[in-house]
Amino acid sequence: MQHSRNLFGKRKYLLGLMLLVFVAVVCVAFSTNDGDDFDISRREVLLRRIGHELLLQSGDSTSRVLPVKRISGNEYQIAFENDFSFEPDSLINVTKRLLDKDPLTNDYVVKVMNCANSSMVYGYAISKDRKDNIITCNGRKQPKGCYLINIKFKPTVRTIVSSGYFLTGLSFLALVGFIFLRSAKQKRALPDIQHANTFTLGSVLFDAKNRKLIINEKTLELTGTETRVLLIFASSPNQTIERSRLQKEIWEDEGVIVGRSLDMFISKLRKKLERDPNIKIVVIRGKGYKLEIAA
Repeated sequence: MQHSRNLFGKRKYLLGLMLLVFVAVVCVAFSTNDGDDFDISRREVLLRRIGHELLLQSGDSTSRVLPVKRISGNEYQIAFENDFSFEPDSLINVTKRLLDKDPLTNDYVVKVMNCANSSMVYGYAISKDRKDNIITCNGRKQPKGCYLINIKFKPTVRTIVSSGYFLTGLSFLALVGFIFLRSAKQKRALPDIQHANTFTLGSVLFDAKNRKLIINEKTLELTGTETRVLLIFASSPNQTIERSRLQKEIWEDEGVIVGRSLDMFISKLRKKLERDPNIKIVVIRGKGYKLEIAA
């Protein structure tokens, strides 16, 4: 009874801990996502501003910058209503000046694409560490044409963490739940050990509590699974135990059962019991197994 109360108390503690962790994960995830949504919206406005200033520098003050597209998780595309020309120096200066205001931006790559064939006509990479910048072909004005500007941002730690909050949180909860259920299952698996600590099987002494076999004064250690299998046999000697019952009681709630797992443990027990010729585990075809103990 005391054991049951302790188990129940631990169960309530673990369930409470899991609930607390889940609530914390949800709160942090939603608060982080709200902040990111605002910063992403602000970034899109800055990207439109880049397009606007490029058109002004090319002498176009009337045509439109088309809606900014998010073409992947961290890549955006600026499109234009009309053709225009640009100078690489101006493009670099405009993007650096405006994107320095973006709290999510550290490193990014800019590619100017030809609308007709999607080839890259100009590109450069800007890094928070200036020595890693990649800038080429300055001072060469690009001819008037239809261009798309793709800007790909390096994910920040904040973005990576926020996108993984739910997966990490749920994975953690699943792990805690699995450990709890497994420990609870193992404690349920041998319910009568305290009342039946030892069994005499022929000349073999089976100490279920301490997971041992004592044969002719020699002690053999048993694994937890071997102990559970032998306990079922020892509780019903000389009786056929159905294979399905053994699988259900030994592996229930522990995931997928490998077809040969039971046979493997039966084989291990046979080897340990073979020191006494009057006790053996036999196969009952089409039914299961039997622990035979000679009179």
